[in-house]
Amino acid sequence: MIEFALSALIGLFFAVSIYLILSKAIIRMLLGITILGNGVNLLIFTLGRITREVPPIVPDGLLQPATTTANPLPQALILTAIVIGFALFTFLLVLGYRAYQELDADNTDNMRLAEPENAPRPPLSY
Repeated sequence: MIEFALSALIGLFFAVSIYLILSKAIIRMLLGITILGNGVNLLIFTLGRITREVPPIVPDGLLQPATTTANPLPQALILTAIVIGFALFTFLLVLGYRAYQELDADNTDNMRLAEPENAPRPPLSY
């Protein structure tokens, strides 16, 4: 039952993050990237089989745990991803603030208008 609720929450996280990433405001894009990272973390956690059994400790004299245990690998991956996601968010937040200071705009359309008029066009193909 809890897996169904978490899968609905993961779907909501992905839908909200895609909506925010497709926005024209830089702050909304940054929040969308952060929510997407949280959704991926929750997805990995859910795929790691949520159990409330015993901790993954092998008793003396056995080669494997006697009963079903929680999987520690997704938990370790998520802890690492949380730290990396926080560092990415802070970097993007500073980058967005610096772009706002330089261009005096938060909207991506207004940022495009801040480009020089005689600037070379980007290549159409590579």
